[in-house]
Amino acid sequence: MTKTSPFAFDQNVRLYDYNNEFILLDKPSVKCLTYPVKTDTTISIICLNGQVRGHSNMRYFDTKSPCLIILMADHTVMIEYLSDDFSGLFIIMSKKFTMALNIEEHLPVFLSLHNKPFIALNVEELTSLKDYFKTVQRVLETDNPYNLKIIQYFTKAYFYGFGYNVHHIEQRNGQEKKPRLEVLVENFLNEVQNNFKEERGIEFYANKLCVTAKYLSKIVKNHNGLSAKQWIDDYVVCEAKALLKSTDMTIQQISNELNFPSQSFFGRYFKRFVGLSPMEYRKV
Repeated sequence: MTKTSPFAFDQNVRLYDYNNEFILLDKPSVKCLTYPVKTDTTISIICLNGQVRGHSNMRYFDTKSPCLIILMADHTVMIEYLSDDFSGLFIIMSKKFTMALNIEEHLPVFLSLHNKPFIALNVEELTSLKDYFKTVQRVLETDNPYNLKIIQYFTKAYFYGFGYNVHHIEQRNGQEKKPRLEVLVENFLNEVQNNFKEERGIEFYANKLCVTAKYLSKIVKNHNGLSAKQWIDDYVVCEAKALLKSTDMTIQQISNELNFPSQSFFGRYFKRFVGLSPMEYRKV
């Protein structure tokens, strides 16, 4: 099982597994970790009961069943809360498996997940996803030389079918025009997500959005309680934490990845926000 999952599963959980590339977990006993991780798989969770709260690439979500949560590979993810009554079906796919599906990345279901990693489900959609899970589960229980192709076929159909429904949901929601300031904040967060490794100054983002730095910080803070600079720093620190916990990269390599002028500068920056040096945090 993946070492960079935001969940800690019971060691006795039963796996339905194909070569560690495609894994099903049927309502496992699960806890959430206390730190962000850099995921190396795509994790889909059909939430049957309970509540889940966390963030994926610093996009916060708080959702209740029934819903589908999809945490994309290479995202920085932290699950902050699972309710005591949480129950779900987990589908874990390796990068090799998802690449072999050859699903277009512009499919609406993927585009929407960059801003909101969950989709509320109605009864019909929930039943459809549960049927998909049970069908693939039965395939994994058989000894068939064509199992991989069968799983790929069902999974591809699942993404395209569900993606079609998401497209209509997005169209319906898009008809309700968002307030101008909400659009500004959303565009700011998109820019930060794309540029935080290279740009940590408010002025860069203000110029991109054609507003003053003072105005941008005020609007962002009024919208969600954090200033623009706090959002930028949170992205950087969260990414650093995930790289420290989820990879074998050296402190110097992480410093380079995040474009700090030196390892010592990165260390001081990290300690200012976390209260620990990068090495101390890695060992905790």
